[in-house]
Amino acid sequence: MTENKLILDVCCGLRAMWFNKQHPNAIYHDKRIREKGFDDFRPNFSVKPDIQGNWDSLPFDDHTFKLVVMDPPHIITTEDSHRMVKYYGHLEKDTWREDIKKGFDECWRVLDVHGVLIFKWSEASIKKKELLSVLEREPLFGHPNGSRVPCHWLTFMKMEASQ
Repeated sequence: MTENKLILDVCCGLRAMWFNKQHPNAIYHDKRIREKGFDDFRPNFSVKPDIQGNWDSLPFDDHTFKLVVMDPPHIITTEDSHRMVKYYGHLEKDTWREDIKKGFDECWRVLDVHGVLIFKWSEASIKKKELLSVLEREPLFGHPNGSRVPCHWLTFMKMEASQ
């Protein structure tokens, strides 16, 4: 499955950030599958990953991908009816730190040496500063989008195999 696939989108959801939602070099991964019509507001949306599974146990060898994209759920709630939760999932209040850390570490494991990890984070429930303390890695650079609820694009690079 990974032959000629250099990119992993580990929380692909709707693939909203992708220009080519069927990019030939990407594997789309998500724990959810949602058929068209799951949201009345946007009936043509669906969540159809190539591989369904949790981010804390990715089915790939170490150092498999040159680029990993992680746009995890960022809202802490138990309410599944919220539109953003329908589209992207949610985090649990008591376990979000461990869950995000496990997911990030697993993405780091499958990232090749000198590979790049792009991490998208919205401050809807958790501030960037708290997130970075959980990840225990410093991004090279990033950029907020300037909306009412700041959303940050963070860029990490794996410098050595032991990292």
